[in-house]
Amino acid sequence: MEKFRELGLDGEILKGIADLGFETPSPVQEKAIPVILGEENDLVVLAQTGTGKTAAFGLPLLQKINPEWNSVQILVLSPTRELCMQIGSDLKKYSKYLPDIRVTCVYGGTDIRRQMKELQKGVHVVVATPGRLVDLLNRKALNIETVFAVVLDEADEMLNMGFQEDLDFILSNTPKDKNTYLFSATMPKEVERIARNYLVNQKEISVGKKNQGADTVSHQYYMVRAKDCYETLRRIVDCSPSMYAIIFTRTKNDAQDIAKHLHGDLSQAQRDNVMNAFRAKRLKVLVATDVAARGLDVDCLTHVINYNLPEDVESYTHRSGRTGRAGKEGISIAIIHSKEKGKLRRIEGILKKKFEYKQVPVGEEICRAQLAFYADKILASEDQEDMDLYAPDVYEKFAELTKEELIQHLVSYEFGKLLKKYKNTADLNISEDDRGGRSERGERGDRGDRRDRRGRGEETVYSTFMLNVGREDGLTPRDLMGLINKYSRRRGIGVGGIRIFDTDTKFEIDEESASDFAVDFSKVLFNGIPLEIKAIPTRDNGRRRDDRSRGEFSGRRERRDRDKRDSRGGGRREEKSGGKRRGRPGSDPKKPRNFNRSSSRD
Repeated sequence: MEKFRELGLDGEILKGIADLGFETPSPVQEKAIPVILGEENDLVVLAQTGTGKTAAFGLPLLQKINPEWNSVQILVLSPTRELCMQIGSDLKKYSKYLPDIRVTCVYGGTDIRRQMKELQKGVHVVVATPGRLVDLLNRKALNIETVFAVVLDEADEMLNMGFQEDLDFILSNTPKDKNTYLFSATMPKEVERIARNYLVNQKEISVGKKNQGADTVSHQYYMVRAKDCYETLRRIVDCSPSMYAIIFTRTKNDAQDIAKHLHGDLSQAQRDNVMNAFRAKRLKVLVATDVAARGLDVDCLTHVINYNLPEDVESYTHRSGRTGRAGKEGISIAIIHSKEKGKLRRIEGILKKKFEYKQVPVGEEICRAQLAFYADKILASEDQEDMDLYAPDVYEKFAELTKEELIQHLVSYEFGKLLKKYKNTADLNISEDDRGGRSERGERGDRGDRRDRRGRGEETVYSTFMLNVGREDGLTPRDLMGLINKYSRRRGIGVGGIRIFDTDTKFEIDEESASDFAVDFSKVLFNGIPLEIKAIPTRDNGRRRDDRSRGEFSGRRERRDRDKRDSRGGGRREEKSGGKRRGRPGSDPKKPRNFNRSSSRD
């Protein structure tokens, strides 16, 4: 506690944190607290999640509050309801012996009128999510023109979630002479813009290197075929029975597929119950999107599992930073398919950390791990005095069994289903050649067979399908390919042209796979929408690849060849017809663009 006193903290603040068991400040607290207490500088703090950032800004700012000034003096912004509640709870604990200081939280998903009544009583610290704060400001229910300090906690995450305009609006309503403290795990360009536009004479504190993960986290990856990702996840979890983990998915649909229901789609009360159960370790594994897991302050996670790699390194840093806290070691696992090897290498390059390749556990390995865990639990169980009353009856039941027979019965009773499930399981690991991106045929993955067929002069016949989601529903060609790879029963499906319209999508599937393809999408959701798929009949019941340019989808190769001819001086052939010029087919601006032109969506 003396070290906290040396940083400048005193009086009732020290008593409050002593009750919480604080003894030695963390590196970020040691660097940030003196600056916030003693200097009138703005501050940028780069530190991983779980390094004690809330205390780093909360302790000194609480000490600077004038309780006799009955107005909002400190504003803390956080990206999610969960994190907002966590920060508010921590600040109230820190100010336990400062009864005159009032802290309140405002966030969406609850009655705004109750929050407005709370604000009318007068508060000194407001912890808020950007959306709800903007709503309160528009209703004139809150005045933030009196604050002397604004904290942007998890600033990178707020910007990733699309709160840039809200932040601009909020900061424009605060005094120019305030201090702004920006806390972030990473420093993308958007965060740099906020710092440049709203911070004055700022200092920068960095605990670790920018965008670099914690040294206590080891990184592993499993590379499998896309259709085997879920089975791989199940085996990883079953092979680590003591695991306490968050499984991160990129979309709600993936979370639904894994957990049967998505925590983010529960009512807010149910979602809070799930989060509380996970904190209390009544739940061992939580499946969540990045947004759903924000604000979940847990120090003892053994694993973080990336069921999907995130789109950016910053998100991966946030995810992996949830394990390996408080000096403990943690493991961050990525489940990828061969097409994601390049993204994994880019993450390695930025994090300056090597990912270790791991083999997917086979059935025997999983069963051994489960049985060893079961045996350890039995050995660790404490003797119960009441058992003396019932032991003779139990001994009599098992009197004719040898020790070995008794153990076999116990194992069979407890693990019979598990042993049966993993008996003779398939090996999900892909070959070394496929991990490197090349098969023995010299082509990539399962597509080599189709390329070889075309090389031998055989024509591929395609059937056209219509899907009931499109651009307005957020569908991209990458999403469609992911759905096909994940849910198709067949391997090596040939996909032809793809055209994504506003509300639906047309695409081609090779005729060999088309017969039962629609069934594969039954009971599948995309962004909460049940997928409906139907085949579009054609005159010849399927088109050949060589005839695609005359059909509904214009092939990329034909278009590229035509553009090359134009660039060589052939020009675009034009014909005069009634004094008007007629351009090449496909130039009608009213027609939807081919997805290859719409790179911003892919």
